[in-house]
Amino acid sequence: MGAHASNTKRIWQVFGLLSLITIVEVILGILKPDALFHHDLFSLSYLNWIFIILTIVKAYYIMWAFMHLEGEKASFRWSIVAPMVFLIAYLACLVLIEGDYIHEVFRTSSIKWMF
Repeated sequence: MGAHASNTKRIWQVFGLLSLITIVEVILGILKPDALFHHDLFSLSYLNWIFIILTIVKAYYIMWAFMHLEGEKASFRWSIVAPMVFLIAYLACLVLIEGDYIHEVFRTSSIKWMF
């Protein structure tokens, strides 16, 4: 019988990468650099695009590491990962579009802000 290999190094690698991405997100959220915050692409600031992309990267890496997809065939990996990436991006776009619409309605109408 072979000895079971320790995954301690792998766990620390995953922890380090996810922590690094989270730290970058927090720093960008606190600093809100003008170059990223006040310029937009498709009615969304560069900063929001960075947050969306980093969130998708973290979700993919969590599935890759914790669902043990790294050892699976590529077709099986993509059958799980592609729908999740698409749905996360789709949900983010819908929430941002609806939020922008509601903001415009309250900004340009006689209805008072309720919140």
